[in-house]
Amino acid sequence: MTPLIVRLLILIAIFASVFLVSQIIIGGTLNRRAELRAVNKRLGLLRSGRNADEVISILRSHAPARLSEDAGPLERANFRFQQTTRTAGLTLDPRTVLFYMVVGAVALTTILLFLVWRSPFPVTIGVIELIVGLAVAIAIGVPLLTLSRLAQRRRRRMEEQFPLALEIFTRALRAGHPIAAALDLVTKEVEDPLGSEFGLVSDEVAYGAELNDALLDLAERWDLDDIRMFVICLSVQNETGGNLAEVLENLTKVIRDRAQLYLKVRALSSEGRMSGWMLTVLPVLTFISVFLVSPQFYLNVAGDPLFIYGFTSLIVLYFIGVIIIRRMIDLQV
Repeated sequence: MTPLIVRLLILIAIFASVFLVSQIIIGGTLNRRAELRAVNKRLGLLRSGRNADEVISILRSHAPARLSEDAGPLERANFRFQQTTRTAGLTLDPRTVLFYMVVGAVALTTILLFLVWRSPFPVTIGVIELIVGLAVAIAIGVPLLTLSRLAQRRRRRMEEQFPLALEIFTRALRAGHPIAAALDLVTKEVEDPLGSEFGLVSDEVAYGAELNDALLDLAERWDLDDIRMFVICLSVQNETGGNLAEVLENLTKVIRDRAQLYLKVRALSSEGRMSGWMLTVLPVLTFISVFLVSPQFYLNVAGDPLFIYGFTSLIVLYFIGVIIIRRMIDLQV
């Protein structure tokens, strides 16, 4: 056997050993993550020794109050921010998140003003406006875009999990379980975020709340029409009677057909939605990246008096464009 073949066999043996060890480590890690995902947050809290009162308090923490019918624009914006923060899965209070954003914007503005003051560029009103806009874009704009994206992802996950939860609920009813036991079964079989949310509903019902009210509160927290239809089915069945399992089975079929239609609409409108997303994010990221790479690109013209009006008009036009784009790509199915 030649030295070349021996060396080749040694290299193959080393490669095979490294590959097997990596597969064992990666496979164990993935299995552990899958096991952790299978246990939703509510079950994890109960397993850790917390009682039901503490679990309800933790799961309902930072939940926004219901929006009044005569709410003004400021109250609606505050409600949407609280709803987005909670839907994104943050454990911090929305006021704390907002406080951190504002403190970050103020600190970044102070640092940038100090750097400009130490540079050859004069500190004018245009420069201050430019730095404030940059600090707000970095400390407030980017986190808001990130929270919005996380909230949309978890809300979409809720919509995908709900038909499965209805199937488990329907099968439990057909097996002879009462509604409370069927609801408790859903809380143990479904992953987060729907598992913990239904667990919260189950705990509220156990403490004396009406099932329809608890489910309607869940639908308002997540703004899901599917859960609203579920509440309507339960209300009609309570008033008129009938086979609830058959009604829920038909509702599951309607929800899945609606989801298929929604996916088709999303596929057909993907180009427009991606364009809208890029037109929303790209100006902010371009402004930040250009300033960080070449700050003199803006500072050379920030001293011009026209820069104040031009920069302000640019910001106003940007927000008008974002509102128009959002309305254009807001497809209702």
